[in-house]
Amino acid sequence: MNLIDTSFARLREEGRTALMPFLTIGDPDLKTSIDIIKVLEQAGADMIELGVPYSDPLADGPVIQVASERALKSSITLKDCIHAAEQAREAGVKIPFILFTYYNPVFQFGLEAFFELVKSKGISGLIIPDLPIEEDEEVRQMAEAADVHLIPLVAPTSKDRVVRISRKAKGFVYCVSSLGVTGVRADFHTGIDDFLATVREATDLPIAIGFGISSREQVVRFAKQCDGVVVGSAVVRTIEEAIPLLQDEGKREEGLKLVGDFVARLKG
Repeated sequence: MNLIDTSFARLREEGRTALMPFLTIGDPDLKTSIDIIKVLEQAGADMIELGVPYSDPLADGPVIQVASERALKSSITLKDCIHAAEQAREAGVKIPFILFTYYNPVFQFGLEAFFELVKSKGISGLIIPDLPIEEDEEVRQMAEAADVHLIPLVAPTSKDRVVRISRKAKGFVYCVSSLGVTGVRADFHTGIDDFLATVREATDLPIAIGFGISSREQVVRFAKQCDGVVVGSAVVRTIEEAIPLLQDEGKREEGLKLVGDFVARLKG
């Protein structure tokens, strides 16, 4: 069984909601990203989104855009990100990895080669935010053959479209909490509770929420309605703040602790 499925099943039995931090792989460098992945698991993360840096990240806000720019200056590639998952596994990390990438890097890599590599390197899920359900059939079939869950993003939209997207989902349905791109927010759109209820009604799969969640209070608020909570920009911003420490060998552990402590506070 896919590791995402077993993890959600265990969390459900324990009455817990998954905390799912996001980081941009290669920010500030690959070795540090692998160390951060280890720290995130130790801090209580239940699953981790591995963000592939991309030059035109249309779904991402300024914090993640700048993180991608930093990673791309070191020529971090899709292949590097997949191998980072492998190295984290070799270092003992056991929680599920979900690769977050735009479609063009996958297309340029070649679908067959991409899924062969992903399957062999310990990645359980895949999010491609710019691949609509009307155009995802080939990717979906190859993902199913590789036992990699293609996880859809569903934003506030018509009930019919929510149902169409949710019925094709594998692993979980990723609910977008805010209109627009990722980024830290104090408030969410007024219909968020009705939207989450609509998604819940449309699927038997777990539902997770992301885009804008940045505090323990927000995690608690959405944990009452969702099976998973994704925190992206706030984690990436904390990594950015820690970079001067992370790049100083004498203070590296202090920088890793800064990131780990933030995620531990989110976990509560």
